Formats: sequence, structure tokens, C-alpha cells
Amino acid sequence: MTRSVQALAYARSSALESSQAGPLLGLETAGGLTPRGAEPHPRFFSGFLTSPAVAARGLLAVADVASARYYQRTLPSSLDPVVTGNGDRLRFESFSGCCGVYARLDVLQEGLDGGLTDHGTTNVDVNNPLREALSRISGDDPLHLRVGPEELAVTTLDGPVVEKKVPLPDRWLRGFAEAQVASAGFDLRAELPAAEAVRFLRSLPRSSGSSSRGARWVVPAGKTLRPTTRPVAGAVCLPGPERLGALQRVLRHATSLRVYGPAGDGAATASAWEAVLPGMRLTLTLSPDASRGFSGEGGVLEALATDDAAADAELVSVLLAWEPRIDTADLAAQSGLTVERVRAALTRLGTAGRVGYDLADAAYFHRELPYDADRAERHNPRLVAARQLAGSGAVELDADMAAVTSGDHRYQVREKDGVLSCTCTWWADYRGRRGPCKHALAVRMVRRGALVAGGAR
Repeated sequence: MTRSVQALAYARSSALESSQAGPLLGLETAGGLTPRGAEPHPRFFSGFLTSPAVAARGLLAVADVASARYYQRTLPSSLDPVVTGNGDRLRFESFSGCCGVYARLDVLQEGLDGGLTDHGTTNVDVNNPLREALSRISGDDPLHLRVGPEELAVTTLDGPVVEKKVPLPDRWLRGFAEAQVASAGFDLRAELPAAEAVRFLRSLPRSSGSSSRGARWVVPAGKTLRPTTRPVAGAVCLPGPERLGALQRVLRHATSLRVYGPAGDGAATASAWEAVLPGMRLTLTLSPDASRGFSGEGGVLEALATDDAAADAELVSVLLAWEPRIDTADLAAQSGLTVERVRAALTRLGTAGRVGYDLADAAYFHRELPYDADRAERHNPRLVAARQLAGSGAVELDADMAAVTSGDHRYQVREKDGVLSCTCTWWADYRGRRGPCKHALAVRMVRRGALVAGGAR
């Protein structure tokens, strides 16, 4: 598995300390991007949390996911959560080491008091002593929050740094993008009031034993969810229910639980579970199976396979301004593109970590993760293989049919109503549910004239 190492340099360790104004939660930032450009230690917020205990538990839940592997558990390797300032809120995001769970805590405007929220994205240090301190916060005594260095210290941070070096697998980056693409296809399926949310979540298994293996489904029934043994109409997939364990951190503070998912066709699908909290939202998005990370879902492949999307993404990127809600119609008007092309461009930008998707707002949001924009593309196995097939002359077109020679085999690819099917094993297994196979993708490239030899742009 291809991986690199991300070096995170902090001016000091994050800590919960005493101050003249009361307890101070100081979250230290590493290098990040802001409207002013790259900064070694950006400062996003200084003010108060309106619900300190809830925020502390929400941060711990995000950190729990960052340090977790829900499949084939090994020694933990945690990437510090990402924080984005979007002007009216702070977003804390993480992704599990197994690439199967995406977590985000949105601290909304009503959850913050006494300070403006700046714009930008960076990592924040969440260390073990800080976790222990956060777990001891109780009640609603005022808690001052500082995200970034103290104002007077911003220009004088030239002393020793706290450095963390964390392995960063390519599939982790691809998973971040795929989770965003999957979420954009979800609808709200159910909303449970607080008491029912507590009852339902506490009824779920907390270990990955035989009782929780494979996909499960639940059906909205009045104000609750009823388990079902098969995906009946209206059912929502609950794959690996033990992976919702991080929600236990905030359960007693939740006012409701929202459940999101796609229109089902009987197959296991991803789903999202959002705990609504005072001034905040905590969302966990689960891959279709605990043993199946988001990185192989293939939702981004169509957008990556066209030159139009590359040029459109470059145009759309200069119009982004750290919006908490990206208006695709407004972007279409500004760019002169269709809404469909804007959505494809946003998908492409998502592979570089430049946009995410907020289910509660049903809208994309702007962030800037410090990743190479082309890296997820270069190391996407199906995309690389498809470019090689298209570039080697392996694709023969014939009206709505095509033949693709791969190794010793020859596959037939048919197009019907804009959907490509193939005679390969991948298509037989997934029927397009995990994106196009490499043969169909190669045909799409050749048909669109999107072939770029060797993967060059």
C-alpha cells in the first residue's frame, strides 16, 4: 500500500489550562491554508463554548475515530483531527485508520460566543493528556476556547516545536473523497427524538463479534427504528453497527438522531448518523461494510476521467471563498458552467480535500486539506489501469458497444441510457454499485476524447 509521512509541527502541545477568565482549552494548530495563504500556525477562534461538556465529548468522539481501526485491528496510528474555520462555525473532522468511518463535529454559530471565526484549514493537536483533561469536563461552567496560538504570540513563535510524523496511506486520502461523494447522494431517512435515539443506540452491539458481522437494516417505524432481516422498502443500511460507538460519547446530550442514506436497491450501502446537540452536530458516516473502506467505492472515477472536469475544477476553485455552504447554482452562474459540470468539478476538488459535504445543510463546504491535488488520482488503481488500457489502443468502439482487450481476455462493454456495463467479474459482482470497472472507464475516456497518455494533464 502506497503511503507517505505527514509531518505536523505545533508550537506547543494543546492543553486545558487555568486562566484569569477561567478554564482555557487551547488547541494548537499546525501548518494550514487561509485566505492569506499558507501559515505555520493559523489562528481561527478565541471565545467561549456555550456547551463546554458537550463540545469536549464531541471532540473526544472525533479523536476516537481518528485513532480507531474497526477492521483488522493493529497498533493505532492516529492523524490529528482537521479543523476548518468557515466564518460562522468550526468543523472538526477525522477518518478512521481502516478508512471505513468518517467523523465530523460541527460547532455552529450558536455553539460559539464572544469571538469571530476566521477562515482556513489545518490540523489540531489532540494528545493523550488533553484527552484525559477533556474527559473530566462536566457541567456548563464557562470554558474559553482558543483555536490557534495566542494573538500576541502569533508572530513570535520561533522556539522549539512539537512534531508528529504520521503515516498517510493513499487509500486514506481516497477514502476522504469517496465519503464526501457518497454523502452527496444521501437523503434524510429518519429522525428520532432524544429518548428513542438513546434507546436505539444503546441496543446496538459494541463489539465486532459474530452478531454484528455483515450488513444490517433498520426501518423507520413511527418515532423509532425497527431492525429488519432484509432490505425492505424504506430500509436504511446499518453496516457494522459497532462502528457507531463514538456516538456514545454525546448520547445523553443529544436532542435527536438523524439518519441519512441513499435509495436502496437491496445491496449494502453507506449511511450517515447525525447526533443533534446544543449548538453542534456530530456525524458519523459508515462505509457499506466494516471490512470495506471508502477508498474502493469508485464514486469519484467518472469525474476524474474527463479533461473537462480538470479544467472546470481549476475554474471553480478560484471562485471558492471558504463558504460554509457552497451554492452550486451560484457557482454555475459565476463560472458559466452547467450545474452538472459544477458538481463534477466539486467531486474532483473533493479528491484533493478541497470540499466536503454537509448533510444537514445538503450542501458542499469549502476547506483546504494540505494534500497534493493529483496524488489521489495518480494512485487510484482503477483509474491508472483504465488510462493504460485507453492509451495502449486496447479499446475498440462500435456504436453503443465496445471491446476491451486486457491481458489474455477480451471484454464487451455496452452503453445503455448513459450507463456502461461490462462482461468482467467486477461488473458481475457489483453491477456498478462501486463505480465503473477499469474497462468501462477506459471506454468512457476514449468516447469522450479524454485520453491523456501516461496520466499527464
